[in-house]
Amino acid sequence: MRKTLAGVLLLLLSIPSVQAQCTAENKAFNPGEKIIYDLYYNWAFLWKKVGHASLTTTAATYDNQPAYRFDLLCVTGKSLDRIFRMRDTLTCYVTPELEPIYFAKAAEEGKRHTLDEAWFSYSDGLAHVKQRRTWYKPADRETQEMTYEDSRCIFDMLSILSQARSYDPSDYAEGQKINFPMATGRRVEEQTLIYRGKKEIEANNDVTYRCLVFSFVEYNKKGKEEEVITFYVSDDDNHLPIRLDMFLNIGSAKAFLKSVEGNRYPLTSVVEED
Repeated sequence: MRKTLAGVLLLLLSIPSVQAQCTAENKAFNPGEKIIYDLYYNWAFLWKKVGHASLTTTAATYDNQPAYRFDLLCVTGKSLDRIFRMRDTLTCYVTPELEPIYFAKAAEEGKRHTLDEAWFSYSDGLAHVKQRRTWYKPADRETQEMTYEDSRCIFDMLSILSQARSYDPSDYAEGQKINFPMATGRRVEEQTLIYRGKKEIEANNDVTYRCLVFSFVEYNKKGKEEEVITFYVSDDDNHLPIRLDMFLNIGSAKAFLKSVEGNRYPLTSVVEED
């Protein structure tokens, strides 16, 4: 199932690696980090800027307990609104140990307005998730709910980011595949990420970064691999997504890093000019 732009942005933010346990040490980010992206869409072999996205990290509380909160906002501009208007807001809470607690995606995508939610809990050695989709447009659609449990940790699109950024990918071999379950708000899907190697990538701030290259892929009914995203992550301790190449239901899109503030470590992946 091909992803919409906001959904893709989150999946591609995930540096590939997951563990059976649902907690991990935060080694990559501090509250106050904010990342801005420029979004481009392909129009008849031409790339046109169509909007922007922002990802912010803050210290928060959830159910009177300390937590991290992540907010991703994706907004298309007037040039794309005439064809496909998008106003997506995604919010996630995790514990200080990066354990998923709550996820929500409020989506206005074309004529569809929905709210997807997921609540996570843990007992008897299992991870549990309750999910609900509420339809606002079309208004005649019924609310959908489902529950799921797994011996592995279940992530959402933002909590996988919070954990994966802290993992060390130095031991990965080119072509290595990583699989994990992800709650989307309606179902839990098995996801596949593939490590492709390293490459230097120029961002929209006129800076070139050394990057780790990963692919998010899906498999068709014949089992053939189909690329959904190619993404480029800074090869330093921040593990910032620098560029994202996306293959969507409505064509191709790219997201370029425009600016970052509040990053925890120096950007040692910057390629110095000769």
